Amino acid sequence: MAGFVVIFAFVGLFVLGFPVVLSIAIPCILYVLINDLPLALVAQRTLYALDSFPLVAVPVFLFVGSVMNSAGISKYIYKFADTAVGRLPGGLAQVNIFGSLVFAGMSGSALADIGGIGRIEIDAMKDKGYNAAFASAVTSSSAIVGPIFPPSIPLIIYGTVTGVSVLQLLLGGILPGLLCVGGLMLMTAWLARRRNYPRAPRWPTVAELWRDMLPALPALLAPVLLIGGMLAGFFTPTEIASVTVVYTLAISVFYYRELTWKGLLEASFETIHASSAILLIVAVAALFGWILSVEQVPQTLTKAMLSISTNPYMLLFLINILLLLVGMFLDSTTAILVIAPIIAKPLIAAGVDPVHLGMLVVFNLMIGLLTPPMGLALFLVADIAKVKMKDVLKEMMPFYIPLGITLLLITYVPWITTFIPRLALGN
Repeated sequence: MAGFVVIFAFVGLFVLGFPVVLSIAIPCILYVLINDLPLALVAQRTLYALDSFPLVAVPVFLFVGSVMNSAGISKYIYKFADTAVGRLPGGLAQVNIFGSLVFAGMSGSALADIGGIGRIEIDAMKDKGYNAAFASAVTSSSAIVGPIFPPSIPLIIYGTVTGVSVLQLLLGGILPGLLCVGGLMLMTAWLARRRNYPRAPRWPTVAELWRDMLPALPALLAPVLLIGGMLAGFFTPTEIASVTVVYTLAISVFYYRELTWKGLLEASFETIHASSAILLIVAVAALFGWILSVEQVPQTLTKAMLSISTNPYMLLFLINILLLLVGMFLDSTTAILVIAPIIAKPLIAAGVDPVHLGMLVVFNLMIGLLTPPMGLALFLVADIAKVKMKDVLKEMMPFYIPLGITLLLITYVPWITTFIPRLALGN
């Protein structure tokens, strides 16, 4: 019973406007004090959570995104994307989506995508006469590919919390990421034809394609390097993060030659700021999860859910609804840390593959970045484009359709997520 009181206290404090960290920490510390447990327990549980090898990848990937922006790599990715797909119906809107896929192969973060290449994309679309709200909707909806396609910060955090193989989770995101991009591009093409949006006057020649691909080639090779390294077993997900940093710094200094000491310092400070916020939540959420375990909340919910139905498809439907609601109010990191330990056991007990469940959780929460009242991605693009949130939401409506279809396919066609991990393991 005390475990559910802690959960309700957390929800209540959050609704009242308390910061997420305090909303989690205050009920947990009160639980420790009321039950006459040593305060040293708080330090032990939080430090134990941060003493995690996979978590090292989180600040490292954040640093990669910051360095890419400081080194100007984003503009080369955008230029190549413009040449490659600018002729498709929708023109720069398709460039926006394709560019996000390429950027995702190095950053692993939706907000890093929006803050980096998203700024370039929105400005370019506005200059070509696209509606600013539409440009914002395309940018935010395509940015959620970042945390799905490897590398992925949310998948790393999920694997750390639940004990699921981070390597399999990252490999499991390849097909869902490509599926999501395909759906968004089809919707964009349909909208472009209806609204008569501009596009490139002709397809590029081979020479033009090679000309613009060459400057972007080192960035384009990064996903190949990472995925190939994982499949070959050359390095772990955490080591991938370190390899990516070394690779990004190398191409920034020796190939692009645009990274300055000032830019490197700014990237470092941005990383410290973002990492501190994430890891602080991770630390207090670990104490929260420990309390729930002690109070046997996951076991209680497992029995309750299995009493409703033992059909995994029905349970997945219920979990989708829960996660979509949670994503409206919590940021993805907090939601993963709080919700994942609770729902993992019932679903796995019902026969759901752990890797499949991880992708389902993360994709749901990424949609949460696009739904109010939290909608962090929407707030960021609205600020960049200088448009009202309600206008962005209006333009977002058609894009919820391909995202919803992708979610249903991931939910009820598990091999989309599990095929590549099983292939890599030889199963």
